[in-house]
Amino acid sequence: MPTSTSGSTLSTPTERAIPPHERQTFTPRRSPLALEILYLVLGAICQALAYACFIAPANIVPGGCYGLSITINYLTQGTFEAFPEGLPIGAVALCFNVPFFLLAARSLGLRSGGKTIATFLLISICTDLITSMTRDIVIVSNDKFLSSVYGGAILGLGVLLTFKAGSTSAGTDVIARVLSKGNNLKTSHMIIAVDSAVVLFGLVAFGDFSVPLYSWITIFVYGKVVDILQPENPNKAIFIVSDHTAELRTLIIEELNLRGTFLHGSGIYAGAERDIIFMIVERKYVSKLKKAVLQADPKAFIATTNATNDTAPKII
Repeated sequence: MPTSTSGSTLSTPTERAIPPHERQTFTPRRSPLALEILYLVLGAICQALAYACFIAPANIVPGGCYGLSITINYLTQGTFEAFPEGLPIGAVALCFNVPFFLLAARSLGLRSGGKTIATFLLISICTDLITSMTRDIVIVSNDKFLSSVYGGAILGLGVLLTFKAGSTSAGTDVIARVLSKGNNLKTSHMIIAVDSAVVLFGLVAFGDFSVPLYSWITIFVYGKVVDILQPENPNKAIFIVSDHTAELRTLIIEELNLRGTFLHGSGIYAGAERDIIFMIVERKYVSKLKKAVLQADPKAFIATTNATNDTAPKII
């Protein structure tokens, strides 16, 4: 591993003259779009199944937009003639997701916007569709514990597949990220706080102390499934060593819409000087970044380690 001696932003790399006979053809390749679409669709269906078949029927409030929607569905039962069983959960969640998405685009920057829109639209449509199809089918009879465990597990699998597609489902985590941005607050702590507020809202609405207890079981199982299947911290520090740093810079900035820094170093053994790309990336982008870099340069060396991005500088 080369030792770094100085640094510069990724947007202004040091260009070294390369003799024509040493230049190599470099053609970055995209990851299969069909596979990303498959992950996105399966992830949305899994999340919809969890909400429609396990979580909502058991009056579990798992935080987020769908926790709010499940509670509103319960409160509006018998209120509207057109919706005697309450306002549709998916449609209500969509009413929350749209403004949250716009807030994310304005305050946090827009990444994979098209995928995110497709994700929360699919979850909303599939949730209401599955609910209508399974209305008279009892999957788990009067067992909230099984509903909370299986609902959380299927929900976690769906979220993981959504991450693999390079997408998110928007939701109340946007509020948590906005509140933590520029403050000395961890996003994970704010997500817990926002979701807990939604769970407590469910407690008040349902008037049943078992609601938050089973809801926190669902949240715990969901989080554990994501951690086990994708055991990465929210942020990763990534070092990339390659003979094609200029081309990788274009790939990272223009195609992946990420940022980084060039560290200028030299090898301990041969003493050869080279640039090292250093980045701090959220876990949902790590898999996509690694795949894109290795497809572009199969000989690239990539090292990752756990990291926190406390000050969130724009150059990283």
